[in-house]
Amino acid sequence: MQSTPFMAPDTDTPALEDEPLAWSGRLSLTRRILLVNSVAVLLLAGSFFYLDGMRKRLIEERTSQAIAETRLMSIALANAHGDKRDSLLATLGARDQSRLRLFDAKGQAVADSWAVGARRFRLINPADEPWQRSAARAMDDSIDFIVDAEPPPRFWGFPSPQTLGSRTAILQLAPDRTHIISAQHPAGELTLVTDRNARDIRRLVRAERSRLGYIIGLATLVSTLLSLFLARTIVQPIRRLAQAAMRVRMGRAREVTVPRLPSRNDEIGTLARALSDMSQTLRQRIDASEAFAADVTHEMKNPLASLRSAIEGFHGVKDDKLRKKLLAIMDEDVRRLDRLITDIGELSRLDAQLTRVRFVPIDLGPALEKLIKARNARGKDGEIKLAFARPHKNTAVILGEESRILRVVDNLIDNAISFSPKGGVVRLSAARDKDHVVITVEDEGPGIPEDAREAIFERFHSYRPEQDAFGKHSGLGLSIARTIVAGHDGQISAMPRTGAVQGARFEVRVPAA
Repeated sequence: MQSTPFMAPDTDTPALEDEPLAWSGRLSLTRRILLVNSVAVLLLAGSFFYLDGMRKRLIEERTSQAIAETRLMSIALANAHGDKRDSLLATLGARDQSRLRLFDAKGQAVADSWAVGARRFRLINPADEPWQRSAARAMDDSIDFIVDAEPPPRFWGFPSPQTLGSRTAILQLAPDRTHIISAQHPAGELTLVTDRNARDIRRLVRAERSRLGYIIGLATLVSTLLSLFLARTIVQPIRRLAQAAMRVRMGRAREVTVPRLPSRNDEIGTLARALSDMSQTLRQRIDASEAFAADVTHEMKNPLASLRSAIEGFHGVKDDKLRKKLLAIMDEDVRRLDRLITDIGELSRLDAQLTRVRFVPIDLGPALEKLIKARNARGKDGEIKLAFARPHKNTAVILGEESRILRVVDNLIDNAISFSPKGGVVRLSAARDKDHVVITVEDEGPGIPEDAREAIFERFHSYRPEQDAFGKHSGLGLSIARTIVAGHDGQISAMPRTGAVQGARFEVRVPAA
């Protein structure tokens, strides 16, 4: 059973360190979403500061208006006397909805529009108002406290020229939070004092605050719903993935299903499918490791059993020829164990090594030519000839690790030589085929049956000619070759040679650089 190796990176990838978070790292993702979405609502609530500025401008405008109207009315009243003056006071008070009082030089009131006409405004006792008004005033006080508004002096009574002093106007706050504006101006030998209950200031400010409150309430509701929606679509899937990853880590269940979230095409869906694939690959690796361990145990028992029998027989045999034969068996078993352990060690390290190696461009023409020269120098191929169809320079270039690719070709050549008859020819080639580079190794042996073309790549599977000595091969060469090729994002396959020529053909397809 073979493992599924990881694809090695094309370039070095720096380690990504988790950026340290301060206080926000202690908050759950749901709370952080709520906190971020509440920022816009808080910025909108800052409009209350603007409304406080609007109220100040309204007060300044009404005060200036009261001063100007008091000046005009004082001019009209300067030459009026007796009944004519009282009538004019009542008329002006009715028109401006205000109270007009005339004071002499001693500060004594000599005329009052409320005495000669109807009262044009009434100071309301908050205790007599319904609870809704009390709640509205409490809200006004709260907002004024938040925006740090400086309140006018509390209403202490309608002023006289003596209490006004040199001021042309003063502002007071009535118990029901309405504004009382009092202004004075000389009217001949007398002094005119006007009092107005500017209720429209509170009405306009409260109306704007109500509109803003509705907007903030709606924004808060929408922000909360959006936060909950984001929490549901982000936090819940992440929580499910975290729980599945924890079950994988605990390893108590044989099969752990990580949700793939196929309906999501966003980053979370990509993460879910990556985690699912990772868990499946991990499970495959675990299964492959278990199967590999069992296969290794089985494969090592045979030479160990043979070695033990030879050692036991050696001590009881006196014939020198038979003892030499037993020594030869022991030597062959030791070599077989050494070969087996070497190949097992290399195969077990391949996956980890291929994930760390940096791939570089490899021109297969010179690389394979160097491999053939090294084999010829060692005389490794015996009576078998190697024929290499070298590609043009820079036409068969791949990204990979040269030593590993050459190990694949070396294993395939060894495999082809073991099947080739004496004086046979093993043909090697490398050529560009669209987006891939194809390496082929062909022999003149008996070929590979169709039902064995996939099994020969499995670990410890050995399809050998009858004349080959038993135990000469570990059965891991082609498995190592497939693991290396898969680590280079390629494929390896076995097939018969084309045409009427007898033999096997191994083909390695690797993406071109």
